Amino acid sequence: MKKQSVFPGIVLIGIGLYFLIDRFHFPALQVFYSWPTILIIIGIALLAQAYTSRDYQNIIPGFILTGMGVHFHLLSLLRAWPDHWAMFTLIIGIAFLLRYQQTKTGMLPGLLLLVLSIIALFYQEVVGWLSWVGSIVQFIEEYWPFGLIAAGIYLLFIKKK
Repeated sequence: MKKQSVFPGIVLIGIGLYFLIDRFHFPALQVFYSWPTILIIIGIALLAQAYTSRDYQNIIPGFILTGMGVHFHLLSLLRAWPDHWAMFTLIIGIAFLLRYQQTKTGMLPGLLLLVLSIIALFYQEVVGWLSWVGSIVQFIEEYWPFGLIAAGIYLLFIKKK
């Protein structure tokens, strides 16, 4: 027996609530009468479809749409919320990891996007933590000819067969 799709039902309920907020002018909910809410509604419907019918291919688009909607809402509501391109790669990376939980595929791209996002979001702090890398690179740039000389001596005198 084929499972019924929950996607259309959730979308209709969500869109109905969306227009109800506008129609009856609920003051506390007016902040949700904006376009990011539509992204959240469609994203939640896709996630519900993915998890209820085990249609796991909808996890990535569902989480991306939900994440983007939440991101844009928080961007307009919180001054401290980061307005950075790394938020998009963070959302996509989390989506891959959520799908990995169910399908055991997509872990590597999810982790790579997550690490890239964290490095980009906290770039100034990461550069401070990795200042020792700069000193190592500077040392190598200065003394690399000695490495060539040592390798040549090793090949000529030490490594004999």
